[in-house]
Amino acid sequence: MRTRSLGTKGPVVSAMGLGCMSMSQAYGTRNDDESRKTLQRALDLGVTFLDTADVYGEGHNESLVGAAIQGRRGEVFLATKCGILFGERGRGLDGSPAYIRQACEASLKRLGTDVIDLYYLHRKDPKTPIEESAGALATLVKEGKVRHVGLSEVAPATLKRAHAVHPITAVQSEYSLWYREPEHGILPACRELGVGFVPFSPLGRGFLAGASVRSDTLAEGDMRLGLPRFQGENLDRNERLREALAEIAAGRGQTPAQLALAWVLAQGETVVPIPGTKRVRYLEENAAASALDARTLAAIEAALAANPPSGERYSPDMMAWVDRG
Repeated sequence: MRTRSLGTKGPVVSAMGLGCMSMSQAYGTRNDDESRKTLQRALDLGVTFLDTADVYGEGHNESLVGAAIQGRRGEVFLATKCGILFGERGRGLDGSPAYIRQACEASLKRLGTDVIDLYYLHRKDPKTPIEESAGALATLVKEGKVRHVGLSEVAPATLKRAHAVHPITAVQSEYSLWYREPEHGILPACRELGVGFVPFSPLGRGFLAGASVRSDTLAEGDMRLGLPRFQGENLDRNERLREALAEIAAGRGQTPAQLALAWVLAQGETVVPIPGTKRVRYLEENAAASALDARTLAAIEAALAANPPSGERYSPDMMAWVDRG
């Protein structure tokens, strides 16, 4: 696995990371044994940038990742997130300094480590000025509990305000062939400030991986059942895009997932996608994504122009948590 820098002067990480959320929630049932094997295989392949969060599985995911990397912690660039309430605290956002400190201590314990390499504020808390949240994260860096600070799903103005308090190493946002809004806001802002950009869901929550994703193929509780892009006429229109991209991938001898990931990787050397999976075979497939030539990139753009993605990416209640400035 090649490496990339998170931003112009940021830490060096594997060019592709591993999103760990699906190991604990959102996409069917858990399989801790398979997940542990996937995490171990990721390290063997050089996919050492691991992404989790305290809210994933209400702490389960951090505990799972922490246990899997014991004895190999030095190989891992470990990222986690705080700011979304879960469990007994109910459901909401909290970016207050007191909560950030408390959340960090709990994450360190679950992860079985004394330092987090990259600690994100998972969502901007509208009740707390971003300067206060950034200041709390900066304090954790000074104390040696965190090495680098990140933000997730923030607007350019929020990034700039936080960056003025403490250097932001990376911003995490959804970005893929069927969600390109970051190109018109946060991605240029990251480039301007020298901040790394970490796309989550680079495979469109599995939609761009190749197989048709319809309600009758999804397990009960799968989050995609509530997402507009997977419903009704939106899904029918999106199927045409999926089929067009699959045809391009087949012509290159690649899987659709490899094509989609290669496209994301082609968007800049400081762009580091974190496709999620809990299965070894998909991890190995993703890690084998190769560079795209100009002709293939042009074919992809033509397919997107002819078949634009349809539908909002989140339900209204989930969109309410996305910072739009």
